[in-house]
Amino acid sequence: MDIELARTFLAIVSAGSFIRAAERLHVSQTTVSARVRTLEDQLRRPLFIRSKAGASLTPAGEQFLRHAPALVQLWERARHQVAVPEGKRAVLAIGCELSLWDPLLLRWLLWMRRSAPDVALRAHVGVPELLVEQVAEGIVDIGVVYAPRYRAGLRVELLAEERLVMVRTPCAEGGDYVQVEWGPDVALQHAKAATCQGDPALVVDLGPLGLDYILAAGGAGYFRHGAVRSHLANGRLQRVAEAPEYPYPAYAVFSESGGPLIRDALSGLRQVARLEETDPAEIPQ
Repeated sequence: MDIELARTFLAIVSAGSFIRAAERLHVSQTTVSARVRTLEDQLRRPLFIRSKAGASLTPAGEQFLRHAPALVQLWERARHQVAVPEGKRAVLAIGCELSLWDPLLLRWLLWMRRSAPDVALRAHVGVPELLVEQVAEGIVDIGVVYAPRYRAGLRVELLAEERLVMVRTPCAEGGDYVQVEWGPDVALQHAKAATCQGDPALVVDLGPLGLDYILAAGGAGYFRHGAVRSHLANGRLQRVAEAPEYPYPAYAVFSESGGPLIRDALSGLRQVARLEETDPAEIPQ
């Protein structure tokens, strides 16, 4: 079976309609419809019921959904095995959410270099919805995200009970309040806490960018405690004592059928996550 047929099927299930699936796959709706017809012909069963509200699964579609992720994962793993560089025994791909990669991803890469030098690594930073989808498809072996949604065939493990704290530079009077877009859950908690800072002078969707800005220009904002701990220790930043904290845990998402290499990589993620909570200055070499 053409693996793109299974990919298209999963895209429709995730998007809820043929139109939105076509947009995600960057193909025409006609192409999506043709792929579904081909898949239905091969399975000899209709898979979707189309309506003005979108597309829902038939009983046969529900059954195929149990197998489609595994088909895609198997193909991607086979492709990765074929693409193993000379001198390496395997390839491992990790994806990390924009707001969580620094310094967790760097520390994990250093840990893997020391602990598994014969493994080739692929690392990228992305948005959580895409990362989870790529894990489900087998493109990424492990995704590190803040608020993962459950997907069939995937496991979710808590890595770190991180939290967001409000900090400011010692001479923050007159400095900018920098608002980092930490996601809708944090925004809702922040609104309920009624801790208004006025209109922010700068809004960013990347925590490290906002942090570097206030360190250079002065100001205040909410950041992950693990990312600011060293700056609090050396006096470059101060906690805003009256400001509330917000939970911002990090989760690992991976396939339920992950093998020994995935387990070893997860062990490394747990170690560097604990390290970030206890001693952020100690980076493994």
